[in-house]
Amino acid sequence: MTMAGNDLGSLLGGLLGGGSGGQGGSGGAGNILGALLGALTGAGGGASGGAGGAASGGASGAQAGGNNPLGGLMDMLTKSGLADQAQSWLGTGDNKPVSGAQIAEAVPDEALQKAAAQAGVSPQEAADQIAQALPTAVDRLSPEGQLPSGSLEDIIRQQKF
Repeated sequence: MTMAGNDLGSLLGGLLGGGSGGQGGSGGAGNILGALLGALTGAGGGASGGAGGAASGGASGAQAGGNNPLGGLMDMLTKSGLADQAQSWLGTGDNKPVSGAQIAEAVPDEALQKAAAQAGVSPQEAADQIAQALPTAVDRLSPEGQLPSGSLEDIIRQQKF
């Protein structure tokens, strides 16, 4: 499972870096976001995030499916009172910001700690970086105004930046 998180992190790093390379910061944020999504996939079902696991996870929501933890993360944000922000990232207008504290409140502690440990930063630092990276990632992955379905890796690979 760690592999998936790392793989996803490097894909997200590329997505957030917009191909400009050289910017270590955005790659790091991508890795943390990838690690969080990987942790959520595992946490979602107790199994290793397979389709059956996601179904019993409840929190992931039906649309999230087993391979698209971003949908589950968006559900968590919506449920914790960040619906306006989450919607703004999907739409074509300006992205409303979120704070690290809001992210930390919205996601399960266990998932955040796992992502922080994987990235070698404190959970607070991880939440701050996710708060910066997430709006851009969601914005770029939802050109039609909604998250595409399918596996997150496939969706990112289909983007041509």
